[in-house]
Amino acid sequence: MRVNEVVKSKEIQQVVTIAPDATVEELIALLAQHNIGAVVVSADGSSLDGIVSERDVVRRLPQGVDVLRGPVSSIMTAAVHTCDGTESLEELARLMTDQRVRHVPVVVDGALTSVISIGDVVKSRIEELEFERDQLDQYVHAT
Repeated sequence: MRVNEVVKSKEIQQVVTIAPDATVEELIALLAQHNIGAVVVSADGSSLDGIVSERDVVRRLPQGVDVLRGPVSSIMTAAVHTCDGTESLEELARLMTDQRVRHVPVVVDGALTSVISIGDVVKSRIEELEFERDQLDQYVHAT
């Protein structure tokens, strides 16, 4: 299965973004509002300036609560791992595992189109395994 197929099957295809100069407090509210774990950082809503996750917030909190009033750009990951949608889920899972990332933006022709999470990858794999199990079960009971 390819990343594009997973993107098409996602219930919510909207990419949530936040401006680099938004505060970390605003970021936390956005994560809670959308019940997500990461947000793409984008100055214009379609470009990719970085990505910021719950983990980024938690890792900076020991520096003090002042981090909450600071800009998202001060805690975001600027070197973002992306894919173009043609990769297999196996390739994407390997990238996520090797790079220890849980969210990968999908960028096609320079435009941000989606974000794939590790949860999306796992859900798709479970569906594939269930389908294979059902096919084997039907075969065994038909013979």
